[in-house]
Amino acid sequence: MKKGWIILSIIVALVILCGIGVVKTLNGMIGMDEGVKASWSQVLNQYQRRSDLIPNLVQTVKGYATHEQETLSAVIEARANATKTVVSPEMLSNVEAIQAFQKNQSALSSALSRLMAVSERYPDLKANQNFLDLQSQLEGTENRITVARKDYIDSVKAFNTRIRKIPTIWIVRIFSDMEPKASFDIEPEAQAAPTVSF
Repeated sequence: MKKGWIILSIIVALVILCGIGVVKTLNGMIGMDEGVKASWSQVLNQYQRRSDLIPNLVQTVKGYATHEQETLSAVIEARANATKTVVSPEMLSNVEAIQAFQKNQSALSSALSRLMAVSERYPDLKANQNFLDLQSQLEGTENRITVARKDYIDSVKAFNTRIRKIPTIWIVRIFSDMEPKASFDIEPEAQAAPTVSF
């Protein structure tokens, strides 16, 4: 009888320890999942900041470069497309949604680059304080976007690595519906070496 109580006590202790391990693992994964969502929100925040600056930049350039309508229209259209594509935190496991979002943001970056190139042809525009301030804010925002994307990539890497490890993978599959998250990829155009000609 005493031996039966010892065995039962050991079994109960093992079950409790396993339960604590499962709860600790799930709580850790929930914390990491929320970290991924928070870093994604920061990426969106920086893209929104850039999007908010663009109308002011376009208006400033419009006053100087009235015949550059094609470039201005491309920026406006790219901004509209970029703001249409929404990827909520619940969609972070959807690779296609992340790629579509990234494609529209890259198109906006490209259009802004063309707009900045247009400004080189207008010395008065380049000297305009409004334009210089907006250009500086855009450059700062692009840097913030880079940092926010890096933070997101790092949090996705940590989450995806942890969710694929044993025993976490078993615990998550049994007790949760968490999936690996999609990360940013490099656009094919960015992988090509730039052509330099003199």
